[in-house]
Amino acid sequence: MPLFPFPPFDFVIFPLMMVAFGLLLWIQWRRPLRRQRTSTVRRVVRNVGVSIPMFIVFRLLLIPVPLLTALWAERQDVGLLHWLLPETGAWLYVQGALGFLLFDYSYYWWHQATHYWPAFWRFHNVHHTDLDMDVSTAVRFHFSDMIIGTVFRALVVLGFGIGFWTALIYEAVFELATQFHHSNTRLPKRLEDVLSNVIITPRLHGIHHSIIRDELNSNWGTVFSFWDRLHGSWRMDIPQDQIDIGVPAYRDEQELTFIKLLKMPFGPQRDWRLPTGERPETRK
Repeated sequence: MPLFPFPPFDFVIFPLMMVAFGLLLWIQWRRPLRRQRTSTVRRVVRNVGVSIPMFIVFRLLLIPVPLLTALWAERQDVGLLHWLLPETGAWLYVQGALGFLLFDYSYYWWHQATHYWPAFWRFHNVHHTDLDMDVSTAVRFHFSDMIIGTVFRALVVLGFGIGFWTALIYEAVFELATQFHHSNTRLPKRLEDVLSNVIITPRLHGIHHSIIRDELNSNWGTVFSFWDRLHGSWRMDIPQDQIDIGVPAYRDEQELTFIKLLKMPFGPQRDWRLPTGERPETRK
């Protein structure tokens, strides 16, 4: 029996994630946004391999811990939203909507923390070392990155008093949004121009995965893109065919095998330099 049996996730959300993964894999094959520079099959197999310990942590910790925290906070009347808003009638929907927005806004800042804090970056770095980006990159996370994220999610739920169902719905939307904006899917330009004003799209997130630091430090959102607009970190000015995906210090695919990726956070960390010694800080 799982640590936390929860049918809505196991029988609804998880199958939906698998269907979305397969569908995006097919769409990006038919309508690719960027030309892939490495073997797609080899990358997908490697990324799925890295995701196995990640998914174990995801199922045993990342899902149950924040949800159990939300249940406890509701019963104990703990958290900002529980204190400020009535918990009757239409106010429950207001509380849910605000909780969803606060969760996503918190994740905007958490994403930056995983980049700027060296102790967090050594784990998140595994995700960014992918030499191409597609939907399989969405599951290429080190399991330790997920453990740290579990603590963050639980603190957000506790501090804001985010309800159980709000936390569950946000988790489902979060995972689907992550798959979507990591996918190598070429949307019609007009559609993406409209969508990118509200949500993070593949073009926006492609810029975030650039080896150029100035571009990496943009488009931090997960679900909504208006947090980036609010804080001036929204960018859509780099053509996708000019973006080099990855981390400058890791340009050799032989250094990015399954075992080496699992060991990467626990060894010496490399500076933001290409093998040539150049530091790609801004676009020339």
